[in-house]
Amino acid sequence: MRSELLAIQVEAAARTAGLVVVSSETGNEDGDSGTTKFLLALAGDAAPKDEKTLLLELSERFEFGRPDLKDGVRVYLAEAAKRLRNPRPECALTLHGIPLSFGRFGWPFHESTSGADTSLVHGEVRLEDGGESVLHAKIAASMTVTFREAMGAPEQPFAEGFVYNAVRKTMDQGQLELVKSGNRQPVPLTTRFYSAKQKTFSFNDTNEAQRKAFLAGKAFWLSGVLGEGAPVWLLDPRDAQYLNSTVEELRKAVAELTAEGLVQADADAEFGAATAKLMSQREAYEAELEQTLSAIRPAFNEEMRHGLTNM
Repeated sequence: MRSELLAIQVEAAARTAGLVVVSSETGNEDGDSGTTKFLLALAGDAAPKDEKTLLLELSERFEFGRPDLKDGVRVYLAEAAKRLRNPRPECALTLHGIPLSFGRFGWPFHESTSGADTSLVHGEVRLEDGGESVLHAKIAASMTVTFREAMGAPEQPFAEGFVYNAVRKTMDQGQLELVKSGNRQPVPLTTRFYSAKQKTFSFNDTNEAQRKAFLAGKAFWLSGVLGEGAPVWLLDPRDAQYLNSTVEELRKAVAELTAEGLVQADADAEFGAATAKLMSQREAYEAELEQTLSAIRPAFNEEMRHGLTNM
């Protein structure tokens, strides 16, 4: 009964956001925390490709009728509808220029079985540089009780944004390694990512030049390399949060990139595509990526590869 009601509520919310439920199935059936998975696509897309869909997983006990939770889902789906217009909606760029795809996340957070007073969510990120997607990192994002209080609910619509941003931040700090195979790597979600005084999440303090460089890199990788020149959403609020910025500051950066001929923006300056001028810098972007990957590679793993430490 719960799952039937949840399906009706999700379908209605998706319709309002310009989305359609392609399919649904039972997810995790762990005691009272059973989930339902909904595959969403843009309305009117008769045969969406895998990368043009969103997998939304919610607890069957999710209180959809609560005004605060309902509004959070509404905002999440409205933003998701715009991300689904990206050629690769599952992809994002880190501040240091690493293009990643996010997938295989199992929502919502679940309690740790090790006895620790933490909640966990598992997922995976992959390097997306236009070649074969081999290098990846399996993620175990852990949330403390204190941090949990900053969320509306430990469900995907409320947690996905800051979890992905925390992964991006942790990757840039060299605390995650992209490998061909390996165990889950920790991403601690603590109050260092949240200002209790301002009640806002905080990840990277950036200036105008850094925001401009980030959006140019996003256009290069997500539009030019991965999207075959299709436009990408450059005013994503998730990026604004990640850059400790605002959508209006991103809009200003897009205007400058457009004026310089690096991005071809639409009339609203929300979406933009990489230009030939930007793509002519491919060698520099690829060299920057290689340099970044080398810089963040944990040194102790290099020692283990060469047999200098014991496991």
